[in-house]
Amino acid sequence: MRTISCGILVAAVLCLAACSGQQAGDAGERPNVILVMTDDQGYGDFGFMGNPVIKTPNLDAMSERSAMMERFYVSPVCAPTRANLMTGRYNYRTRVIDTYIGRAMMEPEEVTMAELLGDAGYGTGIFGKWHLGDSYPLRPQDQGFQEVLVHRGGGIGQPSDPPGGEGKYTDPILFHNGEKKQMNGYCTDIYFDAAMDFLDKNQQAGKPSFIYLPTNAPHGPFHDVPEDLYKAYMETDLRQVMVGEATDEQYEKFRDQTARKFAMIENVDQNMGRLFERLKANGAYENTLVMFLVDNGPAAVRYVRELRGAKGGVNEGGIRTPFLAHWPAQLTAGVTSDRVAAHYDVLPTVLEATGTAKPADLQLDGRSFFPLLKGQEVSWPDRTIYVQWHRGDVPVRYRKFAAVEQQYKLLHPDFNSETPPAEPAFELYDLQDDPGEKNNLAVTKPEIVARMQGEYDAWFDNVGSTRPDNYAPPRIQIGTPHEELTVLTRQDWRMVHGENWSKGALGNWLVRFAAAGNYDMRILFKPAAAAGKLDVKIGGYEKSVPVRTGDTEITLSAATLEAGDTEVNAALTLAGKTEGVHQVYIGKT
Repeated sequence: MRTISCGILVAAVLCLAACSGQQAGDAGERPNVILVMTDDQGYGDFGFMGNPVIKTPNLDAMSERSAMMERFYVSPVCAPTRANLMTGRYNYRTRVIDTYIGRAMMEPEEVTMAELLGDAGYGTGIFGKWHLGDSYPLRPQDQGFQEVLVHRGGGIGQPSDPPGGEGKYTDPILFHNGEKKQMNGYCTDIYFDAAMDFLDKNQQAGKPSFIYLPTNAPHGPFHDVPEDLYKAYMETDLRQVMVGEATDEQYEKFRDQTARKFAMIENVDQNMGRLFERLKANGAYENTLVMFLVDNGPAAVRYVRELRGAKGGVNEGGIRTPFLAHWPAQLTAGVTSDRVAAHYDVLPTVLEATGTAKPADLQLDGRSFFPLLKGQEVSWPDRTIYVQWHRGDVPVRYRKFAAVEQQYKLLHPDFNSETPPAEPAFELYDLQDDPGEKNNLAVTKPEIVARMQGEYDAWFDNVGSTRPDNYAPPRIQIGTPHEELTVLTRQDWRMVHGENWSKGALGNWLVRFAAAGNYDMRILFKPAAAAGKLDVKIGGYEKSVPVRTGDTEITLSAATLEAGDTEVNAALTLAGKTEGVHQVYIGKT
């Protein structure tokens, strides 16, 4: 870690554990910590949340044995939630503002939960979805994780898939400690198996574990789901979880998609059951803190209890999640708190629960809600949770934000502009009386709107001034000893023209070459529909080579490149049209 020496921090932790058993198990041992977060599951996709269709018996049982935060907030989409969760800081401080085109890469100088716990003597592992950068120095192994088994990008089935692993939830190609590895089985099962094996290994070594288990299920694509569970849901009346009326054709589409998502969720639930059985078998059940949440609302409008909204929006259904904390040695089943809390509070909560000291120079936005989980009477002044997300290169004031207090919520809907409207269309809701956000009070309570708007403005200015170049994307570093072969995909490119990953789009990559020298490149693209050319430009290096009809890749050997910051540009011109390539592999010779 970059902010405090390992020896000092470990000594402090051991002293805390020895002097006070309050944040450890009955024997004064530091607890294991397992953080499970699913992708696009949604607030209402649980039996214990009243869903009349879905089967989640293991999570339902966990909820009965757990302490719970009743009003817990996340971001509207995945990468921002993950940045908040890992750093305890608003994602706008971390350079993560979106989910793709280079805006889901986290500033490598940010300090993560894995770094803090690793320096405190924990074995740290991630199994599943990282989505904060795929190349050095942005990978999870560069950010404190000692054991890594992940897919690339924002999900399997996206342009970051390795060749041969496109869209494969079953028998996927994953990356184990940086090395590509062909796996056998269904992806969620693989993550849980690897996590449990990692826990056992640390148990045998007498070391506590921090396990981050962010599944990519139930995120799409949905062609590859547990077949038996899918068939069972297809035989169920899923109109019970629909919102609004639908034609028969619309219902059939909803039924198929929802059956697939629910099958993936039930598979997660089955794995949660296996996890608790393993904890019991290896003697770690009592002194393991297992936390469960989702990363954002459901990826389609469906049952979210009394709330409204879905993924991508800032209504309650898009930014609320159940938060369960299961730790028999320390937490009492059934304890609940209605205080507002959020993803950036998890890191300080884990630090307090494990007795891990926070470095004095580490600035966090979150605060520990561990006393609330314990059911303690503590001072918890009203606070405001801010979430904001929209497409684009930088945040725009007022565009799709929510400010959530204990009673009131101010929000502004989306607008497709880089400047806010002259008269912002704020919405104000009293969440204590109106959790479904049906009665907009903005006109009748202008003084509250004005106060909360001013507080939002101060927050927006503050997070935007964290660094002089606060919203500049991090650069991928090439030619370092840490990564022999760097892979550049459309996940991390910067748009030049076109739309995101679509056919015909063109982009480039912001990189830093650590050393001058000769580099080999392998450039992949979809089969060329016509003859043309490939143009590559990297700093002062330029190369144009012919492309034949049907070609899928070009290799360039011993390209002489200079050290320093530059762009990697690789473009195909076929039948007079220019478009970007699929992936670029670069390694120093």
